[in-house]
Amino acid sequence: MDYVQIRGRITSLETVGEKRGKRLVATLRDETGEIALVWFQGWQWMQKSLREQVAYLVYGRLSIFNGVLQMAHPEMDLLTEDIADGKQFLEPVYYTTEKLKARGLTARAIGKLTFHLLEQLSPLEIPENLPAPILQQYRLLPRPLAFFKIHLPAGEEEAQQARRRLKFEELFISQVRICRLKIRRHRQSQGFIFNAVGTHFNDFYNHHLPFPLTGAQKRVLKEIRQDTMNGRQMNRLLQGDVGSGKTIVALLTMLLAIDNGFQACLMAPTEILAQQHFKGIAELLERMELKVALLTGSIKGKARKEILAAAADGSLHILIGTHALLEKEVQFQNLGMAIVDEQHRFGVAQRARLWQKNTIPPHILVMTATPIPRTLAMTIYGDLDVSVIDELPPGRKPITTVHRTEYQRPQVMEFIREEIGKGRQAYIVYPLIEDSEKLDYENLMKGYEEVKAFFPEPKYYISMVHGRQPAEMRETNMQRFARGETHIMVATTVIEVGVNVPNASVMVIESTERFGLSQLHQLRGRVGRGAEQSYCILMTGYKLGNDSRERINVMVQTNNGFLISEKDMELRGPGDMEGTRQSGILDFKLADILQDKPILDAARACAEKLLQEDPDLALPENHPLQEFLAAQRGKSQWSKIS
Repeated sequence: MDYVQIRGRITSLETVGEKRGKRLVATLRDETGEIALVWFQGWQWMQKSLREQVAYLVYGRLSIFNGVLQMAHPEMDLLTEDIADGKQFLEPVYYTTEKLKARGLTARAIGKLTFHLLEQLSPLEIPENLPAPILQQYRLLPRPLAFFKIHLPAGEEEAQQARRRLKFEELFISQVRICRLKIRRHRQSQGFIFNAVGTHFNDFYNHHLPFPLTGAQKRVLKEIRQDTMNGRQMNRLLQGDVGSGKTIVALLTMLLAIDNGFQACLMAPTEILAQQHFKGIAELLERMELKVALLTGSIKGKARKEILAAAADGSLHILIGTHALLEKEVQFQNLGMAIVDEQHRFGVAQRARLWQKNTIPPHILVMTATPIPRTLAMTIYGDLDVSVIDELPPGRKPITTVHRTEYQRPQVMEFIREEIGKGRQAYIVYPLIEDSEKLDYENLMKGYEEVKAFFPEPKYYISMVHGRQPAEMRETNMQRFARGETHIMVATTVIEVGVNVPNASVMVIESTERFGLSQLHQLRGRVGRGAEQSYCILMTGYKLGNDSRERINVMVQTNNGFLISEKDMELRGPGDMEGTRQSGILDFKLADILQDKPILDAARACAEKLLQEDPDLALPENHPLQEFLAAQRGKSQWSKIS
């Protein structure tokens, strides 16, 4: 039960038990009833210290023993006149350890030290950092008072006022920093101007689109068009759920650059994903007179030299590749558009090297298939412009997701057999947790042998892919599956990003309870890429914890990645969103961007309005804020880079 503070009068004191089991029991009574106070240790000293019919302020943890409400080893204060008049503060609770307690640093002792420290601080030593008009508009406590009241409030209302003030401050300061980055980038980052929507864009749009664009895709293209016309470097994040059509938007964006006399590049995190982008884009452009090339680490010799020469002399229009694009020897005649796919898999320093591929940095479009709730996206990527594709292309069938246990494994295998009989393929994915890599590898090998028993050669062929394989073998096994030479791919989560096999219609995820929601959604997105109905089967043991059951229920109920990411954040907290976190952005001491969304929204609106009116914080009322931000400088500036 919780810690509480109560006041009352001791009505009785008695020792109970014999020898080692002896304890002191006091009855504390107020107008609402009574509670037993118990001491098992040091009871002789407490017996001498306490007096009957005297009022005390008592603090401790409630428990129930034999149906009686009690408090063991509470902290006791004689109820003075000040306390009786209600002038005392609530008892603060501080975390401590057994070692600290043994040295006298109990929660109560830390509280007393804090009280004396706060008493000695003058308001000037906790300077205000929010402009006075904001304090008035949002009815916020002054900063020194908030610091005092969050430790020593007279009541719950004061504690809430202090928390609200300090949470608002944290969120407001973070939003001001982010908005200033965006303003600075818009002011300083000169960008190429794409005036024309020309022949290549219009020809592809009117004659070669594989399917009509959704309203969301058209909206994003319009936002990109506006970005590339204003003379500033575009830095836009494109979010889109699995299969939402980000690649077509990327291709049309590159054609826009080509129509304006520029080259374009697309960087992907893995060789197989780069190959798939190259294959897909080359097929879409095969009837157009454009030169597209692929550059990865495995392309060497004469082929590599030809690609580098074509990029340098401008005859190559689009270069697709892995991080090999970042090498110094890769030079463009006139790179105007750089697109980064699955951007969280590249370090910020790596992405920064794209800026150096032209005298003026190219426009940057970063794409992610990891849906991030808008609240978090605007907090993490507040210095970028965020676009969202929140519609699936017409004709895509929602993936049917079901939960099955070990009891139903034979039926699951029979279902896979039926799908293979229809000409389809299947994935069977096992978890990979770094802390238990050896055990996971053994589980994978055991699972592989079980699958082989259900699907014997030569009628069925199976690919296996895992992190311990040499990269060449892993790529070969993936390619065999992609070409349809094997019926089943048994894999760890290395296939989470990077395999596009429209013929695969079944995804079986083993030990589902060991995966996070976002990862489950990413894995599910490996199927459902063709016109046929696809299925995701979530396999678990018989017993499930509440969180695991909730995750599975969410997966079964919805295919919406944004809803899933919201739920994932509720269950796990924002974490670092797979490495997308910028330094300090989410490092809040009190604020929680989920629980405190109304405060976050108010802080963001307030920061935007303030900087629209006074972008340099030059007005006198904004000097405290300017001084505070100046004192915080010196941190990494990587957050300027998309």
